[in-house]
Amino acid sequence: MRATADPDVDVIVVGGGPAGLSASLFLARFLRTVLLFDSGQGRSTFHQVNHNYLGFPGGIPAQELRERGLEQLREYDHVRVADNKVLAARQDGEVFTVSGQFGECTSRAVILCMGVRDHYPHFQGWEDYVGRSMFWCITCDGYAMRNRRVVVAGSTNDAATEALQLARLGADVTLLTNSAAADLDGVVRNRLQRAEVGTIEDKIATVEGDDGMLRALLTNGGRRIELDALFSVQGATPIADVAEDLGVERNAEGYLVVDADQKTRVPGVYAAGDLTRHHSHLVTAAVHEGAQAAAGANFFLYPPDLQGRLD
Repeated sequence: MRATADPDVDVIVVGGGPAGLSASLFLARFLRTVLLFDSGQGRSTFHQVNHNYLGFPGGIPAQELRERGLEQLREYDHVRVADNKVLAARQDGEVFTVSGQFGECTSRAVILCMGVRDHYPHFQGWEDYVGRSMFWCITCDGYAMRNRRVVVAGSTNDAATEALQLARLGADVTLLTNSAAADLDGVVRNRLQRAEVGTIEDKIATVEGDDGMLRALLTNGGRRIELDALFSVQGATPIADVAEDLGVERNAEGYLVVDADQKTRVPGVYAAGDLTRHHSHLVTAAVHEGAQAAAGANFFLYPPDLQGRLD
């Protein structure tokens, strides 16, 4: 793909998770030409089953939701999907250019949906456990933890609070700092004690398990902790390199700043999904934000007479 005087497509969507797929679908229905870049990575490529999405009794695997979204996009000849990673972006007047190993491609608007990079505990074969017995989202998977042995990995007050919330849902919870020490204030420590949530200040060395199901954690200090599920509360880093290239504002935690229409402060640049919010990391929220970003980008591309302007 090469940059030309005329943009290759109306909108480039960067990221093929639920937000990017939703944005692409809505743009297709607005009769916009779209190029969706999907690197095949991100939260929706693991083994989670989403039980919070209305209309899917029994839940739907995240991978299947992705496949269904891609199948839906194949109905529209004016949408292309590229299995490539965007490495850089720039703006030249009213034209945006993205680049990578594929070369360069241009558009009149961009929707950023790159998501976040989770900080999971790393041990041999850890990827196979994500979404099967290692989780990060209590909203998504906390309900299934009733009467189960759960270890929460994290050394902060946020990790301790999630441990308390899981205990409230009926789990038998242990907080494992997965670091040399816990960064917990006294009030939080007292809450853990009152809730009978044990705290272990140690780090995971390796695990026992197979087929994605954990049986026990083995720590550097020689402990063996039996469990049914591990919740990682070790934070996440927004994937924002492309946003930085375009001068998009970020908040103190690195998430992109957008308004209610998913607009950034760079005209023509929108963002959706986990990249934009710290507490809305849900598939339902990502799909909604993708649709909203598409509506915003579509309106941005209208000439003045279709925007109702009189100038």
